[in-house]
Amino acid sequence: MAPIRPGFGNQDLCLLKRRSFLLLKLTAVVFATVLFCEFLIYYLVIFQCDWPEVKTPARESAQKTLKAMFLADTHLLGEVRGHWLDKLRREWQMERAFQTALWLLQPEVVFILGDIFDEGKWSSPQAWADDVQRFRKIFRHPRHVQLKVVAGNHDIGFHYQMSTYKIKRFEKVFNPKRLFSWKGTNFVMVNSVALEGDGCHICSQAEAELLEISHQLNCSREHFPLYRRSDANCSGEDAAPLEERGIPFKERYDVLSREASQQLLWWLRPRLILSGHTHSACEVLHGVGIPEISVPSFSWRNRNNPSFIMGSMTPTEYALAKCYLPHEATVLATYCVAAGLLAVLLLVHSRLLPSPFLFGWNLLRKFKTT
Repeated sequence: MAPIRPGFGNQDLCLLKRRSFLLLKLTAVVFATVLFCEFLIYYLVIFQCDWPEVKTPARESAQKTLKAMFLADTHLLGEVRGHWLDKLRREWQMERAFQTALWLLQPEVVFILGDIFDEGKWSSPQAWADDVQRFRKIFRHPRHVQLKVVAGNHDIGFHYQMSTYKIKRFEKVFNPKRLFSWKGTNFVMVNSVALEGDGCHICSQAEAELLEISHQLNCSREHFPLYRRSDANCSGEDAAPLEERGIPFKERYDVLSREASQQLLWWLRPRLILSGHTHSACEVLHGVGIPEISVPSFSWRNRNNPSFIMGSMTPTEYALAKCYLPHEATVLATYCVAAGLLAVLLLVHSRLLPSPFLFGWNLLRKFKTT
């Protein structure tokens, strides 16, 4: 009969306690990291944003300030080019950013300036239905918040891809109303893809709609920017990269044509224009000083530092501010630091690396004895 080793049970108990404590530490690090990177960081960053104040405060009750949020180029991936991991990561980022902004900032209306989907220009009916379902989940909102959407070239195709079927499909999901008025401020949602100027049926109909409501408008929303040579005069941390700013824009592809731009300015005479499409920020002046703001992409897929515009508007004044979202690089760096900490904990537990606390204590004792 084998002899019983005294203390054998205690050794097993100590080993079990060490392993349980290690598992607890690893779980705590993983949980804290995921909680910070996937939830808390959005609150910490967006909490720093605040609504701008108009220069001339509204005095009459009819001139209450309208709080509007503008974002662009969400590019929800489709079934052809959308990898499941890419969808999961970037769409979760947009969902958390949008829901956090709604909760913290309480906008009254949200405008999305085109390219909601990435493959709307060729998606099948079933793929379109799936994309719409994901959109409604990501950008869900309370009933008192208005959500207005402008069509982009990835939603209905460029002019040569555009069809009545695609436009009707888009308008069946999103309100086709071109003119939106609230608190004395008029907004027009322009189908800029249809402003080709070649007399096609869809183009003629879009131009007729703009002419009909032109006398009521003072703010314009569209996907394509108005004509400009390039982004050479754009600046800011979310502008296009320096090496890309001087690249000339192609009319009817990167920006509207000169003729269509002049028509819009003449018909609408807006006090403010907001657009998307370029995925980068820019501010330019048209005609007699009409500002156009290009809103950067809202998705990590298109840029490391997405953002959106906050607008405080009255019938006579407006003020704009930019709200940045968490940088993707910051989140990735946080995960890398956490992975390094986990590796250190495992090495210390395996006695392949001395404990930092024990190493510091021994170094301090050695220093005292000398």
